[in-house]
Amino acid sequence: MSPAAVDTAAIEVEGLTVRYGPLVALDGVSLRLAPGTVCGLIGMNGSGKSTLFKSMTGLLRADSGRVRLGGHEPATARRRGLVGYVPQAEAVDWAFPVSVRDVVMMGRYGRLGPTRRAREADRAAVAAALARVELADLADRQIGQLSGGQRKRAFVARGIAQEAEVLLLDEPFAGVDKRSEATMSSLLAELAAAGRTVLVATHDLQALPALADEAVLLRRRVLLHGPVEEVLRPENLARAFGIDPLEQGSRT
Repeated sequence: MSPAAVDTAAIEVEGLTVRYGPLVALDGVSLRLAPGTVCGLIGMNGSGKSTLFKSMTGLLRADSGRVRLGGHEPATARRRGLVGYVPQAEAVDWAFPVSVRDVVMMGRYGRLGPTRRAREADRAAVAAALARVELADLADRQIGQLSGGQRKRAFVARGIAQEAEVLLLDEPFAGVDKRSEATMSSLLAELAAAGRTVLVATHDLQALPALADEAVLLRRRVLLHGPVEEVLRPENLARAFGIDPLEQGSRT
C-alpha cells in the first residue's frame, strides 16, 4: 500500500457551510476520520447532525466547503458503493411494497451491471448480510411490517451487502429494542475492526463509551472532536446541551 493510500482519510470534511435561507445549519464544519473508526456524533436537536449526513452523501448541496469519502467526492463515492447511509425513520416510506431482502439487495445495485440482474454472488452477499443482523428469517416480509429496531438492522444490512467502506447512521438507536441496539453495536465494532469507518449520530450518551472510539460534539460547527471520555466531560457537554450528561442520558 502506498503512503498516499495510508494517509487518505475515510471521511474528510473541510469548511462545510449549509444554509436554509437565512438559517445557518452548518457553519464551517471540518472533520477527519481515519479508516477503522467508530465515531459518535452528538448534539441537541437542530445542531446540524442530519444536515451533515445529507451533505456528506450529496443529498444536500452545501453553500461552501468540501467533502471527501475515501478520497472521493460524495457523488463518486455513492456511484462506487463506498458509502452506506441509514437515515432517520421518518425519512423512509415504510408503506412501499418491497421486502426486507429487496431493501438489502438495493445495496448491490452498483455492482449488478447494466442489466440490474442479481447474480449468485449478489444473492449470497445479501443472505450473509441478513444473517449478520439476525433478520434471515424475516427476509420475505414487507419492510414496513418490521419493528423499529428490525428496520434499522435491515438498513445496516444494506450497507454491509453493499460492502461500503463508510457507514453513516443517523440516530439508529432511537426507539429500538435493546436486542437490536446490542446487535448493531456489536456489529459496528466488528465492521470497524475490519477497516470500515462508522459515523453514528446518537442521543444515548451513557452508551457512547462502549459504542465509539471517539466522538464529535456538534452545534452547527464542531465544538470538540476527540476521545469519548474527553468529549463527555460535563464542561464540554454544557457548551452544546447546557445540562448535566447523566440528565441528558436519562431523557433519551
